[in-house]
Amino acid sequence: MRILMVCLGNICRSPIAEGVMRHKIMEHGLQWTVESAGTESYHVGEHPHALSQKVCREHGIDISQLRAIQFTKKDFANYDKIYAMATDVLREIKQISGHGGNMAAVSLFLNELEPGSNKSVPDPYYGAEPGYHEVYKMVDETCDAIIKKYK
Repeated sequence: MRILMVCLGNICRSPIAEGVMRHKIMEHGLQWTVESAGTESYHVGEHPHALSQKVCREHGIDISQLRAIQFTKKDFANYDKIYAMATDVLREIKQISGHGGNMAAVSLFLNELEPGSNKSVPDPYYGAEPGYHEVYKMVDETCDAIIKKYK
């Protein structure tokens, strides 16, 4: 399975999700791949936010080498599952898809934990460190649900 985690800038939520899922994939010995991207270009080439890195590092996960990339229409052909971290991200993915993207592969990330809830992972970017811990917890639980569902 090829998974893409998508948020806005690809420096907070989606790199945390990539790191956590990558860690869990290795723990379970799965032959899956996971990457992350952002719908916006303003952080392309940057490493994950310092607090995203810190929170992951506290859980034994190193995301320091990741670099932000931008989600493109080509990603629809490259991934089996595309997870939008929030409803605004989902709207942007739909906009990027135009008429040629496979939206059947796209879903809200938290719907894997709470089906049909249509909840968003909050963007911790403008907040303090506790917000990053909250995001990590949501991501960790949802990644467990994804593995349980598709393993």
